[in-house]
Amino acid sequence: MKEVLNVEEIFAENVFTMGKMKERLPKSVFKAVKKVMEHGGELSLADADVVAKAMKDWAVEKGATHYTHWFQPLTGITAEKHDSFVAHPDEDGRMLMEFSGKELIKGEPDASSFPSGGLRATFEARGYTAWDITSPAFLKESGTGVTLCIPTAFCSYTGEALDKKTPLLRSMEAVS
Repeated sequence: MKEVLNVEEIFAENVFTMGKMKERLPKSVFKAVKKVMEHGGELSLADADVVAKAMKDWAVEKGATHYTHWFQPLTGITAEKHDSFVAHPDEDGRMLMEFSGKELIKGEPDASSFPSGGLRATFEARGYTAWDITSPAFLKESGTGVTLCIPTAFCSYTGEALDKKTPLLRSMEAVS
């Protein structure tokens, strides 16, 4: 007999949805996240730490050991900068898994391989990722394991858009 797939049950099971945030975040932090999503601005580092812990705990419960700042550079394919939740063993030799608000909000992948229109100094080749709080984080399962994917925007040292998301976010801001 063929197994019946219950789509309603599995829909968004690997997405850190607003519902999951509401369940896992203190009311005040959830309210702050919604405010930033709806009206713009920045999440405080203290609130970002709470979101990062909740996001990490949810991802680890589903088997994730790594996270990535996931973006769409102008190369036409997606790109990812991977890091591990695994920090270091504690004094008893148990593995510690950490993920901070600072790590959630900003990353610094090397952008030297992305098109720039000319030569530039090494420090100017740096690209910076910034968490797009309006897009939900999600889990990607592969043969190497489960990774928490954090949708991000990707900009150059000078603020130039190096991805397809930044112009979209900027135009949405202008229209608002």
